[in-house]
Amino acid sequence: MAEFTGGCLCGKVRYSVNAEPIFTGLCHCTDCQKFSGSAFAAVFAVPQPAVSVTGTLKTFTKNGDSGKATHRQFCPECGSPIMDEADLMPGAVMIYVGTLDDPSQVNPGMQIYCASAQPWALVAEMTRFDKMPGPPA
Repeated sequence: MAEFTGGCLCGKVRYSVNAEPIFTGLCHCTDCQKFSGSAFAAVFAVPQPAVSVTGTLKTFTKNGDSGKATHRQFCPECGSPIMDEADLMPGAVMIYVGTLDDPSQVNPGMQIYCASAQPWALVAEMTRFDKMPGPPA
């Protein structure tokens, strides 16, 4: 089983994860661009019960492109984005790769919401989806 640890910039929020990622990827949706302050957010999803957090997270909730709410959690002291919980994916938590103690543990496997990507930010050799991919048929 994979183990991940990480936290915010100021160190007041720490987390640990004991689970294999459900998926890894780059999200190019406009909300992730705004929240991350970058052209995309590098995230990995894990089952919510596998995540343990110490410290206090603040939550900002907004409906995403799917029409369902995304709950973005961040450190109220330094503002570091830590994780998201999306109503579109109940039971899963998306953690921001840049908050890991060792970000090299995660290798993003796909790009989602490429329809809203900055053209210079797409990774040519990585699988792309215009929106969020659905479950396999």
